[in-house]
Amino acid sequence: MNDKTFSLYELNWLVRRVIETEINREYWVEAELSECRENRGHCFMELIQKDERSNTPIARASAKCWQSIWYMLAPYFERTTGQPLHAGMKVRLQVYPQFHEAYGFSWIITDIDPTYTLGDMARRRQEIIRQLKDEGIFDLQKELSLPLLCLNIAVVSSETAAGYGDFVNQLADSPYDFHTQLFPAIMQGEGVEQSIIHALEQIYKAAPHSVPEGATIASSTRSTEAPSGAVGGAYFDCVVIIRGGGATADLSGFDTLALAENVAQFPLPIITGIGHDRDESILDMVSHTRVKTPTAAAQLLISHLDITAQRIDTCAERINTFFTLLKTREEARIDKFADYLPQLISRLLERESHRLEMLEQRTKALDPTLLLKRGYSITLHNGHLLRDPALLKPGDEIETRLEKGNIISKV
Repeated sequence: MNDKTFSLYELNWLVRRVIETEINREYWVEAELSECRENRGHCFMELIQKDERSNTPIARASAKCWQSIWYMLAPYFERTTGQPLHAGMKVRLQVYPQFHEAYGFSWIITDIDPTYTLGDMARRRQEIIRQLKDEGIFDLQKELSLPLLCLNIAVVSSETAAGYGDFVNQLADSPYDFHTQLFPAIMQGEGVEQSIIHALEQIYKAAPHSVPEGATIASSTRSTEAPSGAVGGAYFDCVVIIRGGGATADLSGFDTLALAENVAQFPLPIITGIGHDRDESILDMVSHTRVKTPTAAAQLLISHLDITAQRIDTCAERINTFFTLLKTREEARIDKFADYLPQLISRLLERESHRLEMLEQRTKALDPTLLLKRGYSITLHNGHLLRDPALLKPGDEIETRLEKGNIISKV
């Protein structure tokens, strides 16, 4: 055994070194505040954990948040939760350990998660959103585009909901030939999640030019029960999920992970109109477009076609202007070319005639008879031009061509 005796400072220094080297990272901790006070811009807290059965504290620790961090965290926490930190509040803190030889051990706070304090429901919402983002699907719907001619609409709603009737009637009053098909679903209370997921599955499975058995078709002019296999608007441009407003608690069914995943990854743009301005569900967040009410959803589709119609008219005007300008330019080019063509042909003939004359002169200059007239001779051996006498041997016959005749010689 080690019998060395340490001074308190030395022992505390040793503890500090161990903490700094062995557990020198940040941790998230859940605890209850038994005390919370500010002093000179810093915040000092006492953390406890209680036994769930006896409510007796089973762990205690001191925590500090220095001024440089606290001045940012405090207003953010109050703005998010609507109240300041106080004793009795459950919190989730990000901390790292610190041990000082003179002041002892404490946890140093670097971040506070206000969503933990909002309660189980709000925390669950944030966890779902975080998971959707981690999966990379939170913004998938935003990457889709509404077709320019968005006329065939799959509707997920309660068939008895007034909002559904308002939606269909507003489309019917528009100048466009909308075709809607209702896929009934429970829109509040228990069963919302599975009911809407089932409706989305039915939409996904719907084959072009056929209607699932028992589905209700509603167009801008009629609303009837469609028999199985009937020709109808089963080729959809987008999906609309609508219901009327209600209490915030009634929207809890739209805040589930499974429903959000199905909507986020659905291959068609999804428009939601399930609540009022103050009620935003996770379903709204992951949808392609969120509007306040069913009538706002109908107006969105009408406005979208208004914009498309304007774009078509603008394109038609531009095309007409372009071809008019192109025709004018081409006619001017043709007239100009017609005036210029005779001159062009004359210049071309003159240039080619001159080129032929130059070729004729070059050809004459290369005529071997001209060399013979100048006194030169050409020697052939076996019909080939002889350039090197070393190629001859005694007895070979050669032919010498002169200006006025040939001479046959033997080597």
